[in-house]
Amino acid sequence: MSGSRCQTLYPFSGERHRQGLRFAAGELITVLQVPDGGWWEGQKEDGLRGWFPASYVQLLEKPRKATPQTGEDTLNSHLPPGWQSYMSPQGRRYYVNTFTNETTWEQPSSVPGTPKSPVSQSSAVNGYHVSGTPVHQLDSGHMSLRKSSGSPQAPGSPAAPRRQSKESSLTINCVTFPHPDVMPEQQLLKPSEWSYCDYFWADKKDSQGNNTVSGFEILLQKQLKGKQMQKEMAEFVRERIKIEEEYAKNLSKLSQNSLAAQEEGTLGEAWAQLKKSLADEAEVHLKFSSKLQSEVEKPLLNFRENFKKDMKKCDHHIADLRKHLASRYAAVEKARKALTERQKDLEMKTQQLEVKLSNKTEEEIKKARRKSTQAGDDLMRCVDLYNQAQSKWFEEMVTTTLELERLEVERVEMIRQHLCQYTQLRHETDMFNQSTVELVDQLLRKVDPAKDRELWVKEHKTGDIRPVDMEI
Repeated sequence: MSGSRCQTLYPFSGERHRQGLRFAAGELITVLQVPDGGWWEGQKEDGLRGWFPASYVQLLEKPRKATPQTGEDTLNSHLPPGWQSYMSPQGRRYYVNTFTNETTWEQPSSVPGTPKSPVSQSSAVNGYHVSGTPVHQLDSGHMSLRKSSGSPQAPGSPAAPRRQSKESSLTINCVTFPHPDVMPEQQLLKPSEWSYCDYFWADKKDSQGNNTVSGFEILLQKQLKGKQMQKEMAEFVRERIKIEEEYAKNLSKLSQNSLAAQEEGTLGEAWAQLKKSLADEAEVHLKFSSKLQSEVEKPLLNFRENFKKDMKKCDHHIADLRKHLASRYAAVEKARKALTERQKDLEMKTQQLEVKLSNKTEEEIKKARRKSTQAGDDLMRCVDLYNQAQSKWFEEMVTTTLELERLEVERVEMIRQHLCQYTQLRHETDMFNQSTVELVDQLLRKVDPAKDRELWVKEHKTGDIRPVDMEI
């Protein structure tokens, strides 16, 4: 036994399997190696290999107390403290250190705690020591299965894989992330795009630092803010329309003013045309305001009218998935606690059996082992359901955040197009206004005081005979 280990194991009875190999309940499995992560590699009797969780490891045989022989009934009393003598099924005596679970074929020396030859760590699982001929040499790279303190914690107990899991991952607000110290490099889902689906998985503190806000909630608030900005832009255009309407009304009113209406000649014509241009300009601005309303303001207001309602649906959907994930995580913790209690109960009953052999104790151990295995099955089922819930949440997060990206691009592009429409209408208005004053410019260039005088004289002359001197 020194330098080798025998670990003939029962596989778990659940549905979980690795590398496509499923172990039937009750088959005997020989452990080949114990990799990190709480999964054991085993080999069936027909030579097939596979993986199964350490929390389902159970040794086939329990140790038998050595039958005292004449002259040897005081053997244990001469062993160093913590050492006990047992007999294997082949009739060979071996020794177990109950403090460290170390085993050796050779009798320990009289020095307390020191065997005559180097010892190997015992493969004690669920409270049992292995007896019999060694079957397979475990990989030396995976010998350290226990805490250095030598506490009687089995590799199959939940604490061992839990401790390994803590080294590779950590759970924050019921979401499991890789541990920063051992985190493998993760490829971005959309590299070089700064996509929402890559950067909003964790929660963060709110502005007051009192509560946490989910990454999705931050994205949702940005979308709702964008919708609010769009609404405010529409209100701004509405104010611009009011100004145009009021301006057009005032221009039209001014064009009808009678001031300087009696101006004559070419200047009078230019003045009359100027007043008429005000009426034309008023009409242009009235049309401009009408187009602003139909081509800019209304589309801004009506675009995605149900946007807020749709965002609430997205929010409720993701929130429900997150709540479901939290409930699954709570179930995992509950199952993990139950498994720990079952393991402790089994270990206690095993220790009682070592002190006193009885059929009743053996039956209790079998019952405790069944409960422990069932608790392990429940834990694996809860972990599997948790992983399914987290995968569903992950998939929906990716899908929804990409949809938010698409909607945001659509919103920004729509606003850009309608603001361009505004500037186009403004240019058209300026062109129409320019056309209304072109005729005024032409008439102003034709203003000729001499011509005006001629026309006025012809119309209003009283006679061209000049007076002469009086004769005596």
